[in-house]
Amino acid sequence: MKPKGLLTPQRKAILDVICASSDHPTAAEIMDRLRERGRQFAYGTVYNSLKYLTETGQIQELRVGDACRYDARTEHHHHIQCTVCGRVDEVFAPIPGEWAEEVARETGYLLDQDQILLKGVCASCRARTS
Repeated sequence: MKPKGLLTPQRKAILDVICASSDHPTAAEIMDRLRERGRQFAYGTVYNSLKYLTETGQIQELRVGDACRYDARTEHHHHIQCTVCGRVDEVFAPIPGEWAEEVARETGYLLDQDQILLKGVCASCRARTS
């Protein structure tokens, strides 16, 4: 992790949007939310700011399918995505050590980090189909 530098007004505005979000927004969604707040930045500014905020450990970048989503919660955790609506939520249940050891044995990898993305159908989508 690089040291946290000065937050420019643009980076601060982007960080504020991510911190206020509970839904792991994409860059496009962040730009929409900035506009709703009366702020408008160039695409390059937003993407460069997201890269900086990720590299300095102030946010997490999640690669979910073809999209990158952003999360202000930087403590170690995993995610679950609804296969119907695309919603992404946090999962704090720990991964059993035996499972990680088995993955290392099976693949030959030396595991140095884990980021698990589980998929399923959220309660809201299940309620709509019941």
